[in-house]
Amino acid sequence: MSDDPSDEYAAQPHRARHHSARPAWAASGESLPEHAALPSGPAPGHHRDLRILRRAYRRQRRVAACTVLGYFTLFLVLSVLDPSFMTKPVTGGLSTGMVLGLVQLPVTWLAIVLFEYTASRYVDPLARRMRQRTALLAEREPGR
Repeated sequence: MSDDPSDEYAAQPHRARHHSARPAWAASGESLPEHAALPSGPAPGHHRDLRILRRAYRRQRRVAACTVLGYFTLFLVLSVLDPSFMTKPVTGGLSTGMVLGLVQLPVTWLAIVLFEYTASRYVDPLARRMRQRTALLAEREPGR
């Protein structure tokens, strides 16, 4: 079982909306302000929006984790398969294995920077857009 709280939504049955169904705000006969545009697509928090956000976040975690774990796996494989290469001195008495071990710190830093970059570029705008759409619909449907 995953500790991802979004898995709780997957167990619930999906109620499909008919394409011609009018939204709740349109049934009341109220007219919308001219300056406020309706969000397109399904209601926020609905399946598609959450799926897109989860997919972006999952991809972000995988890229960062695979960067660090891939380098560490390479380090371990070299240590096991070619110990003579890992014990060769490089400079100042440091062996190749020691240098590659020290390079893990910058690789981890790179993964953190990559994680933050992808968060600010892809995941945060999706979450911000969902939050804005939810707030807009909450203003229009106060009883919901």
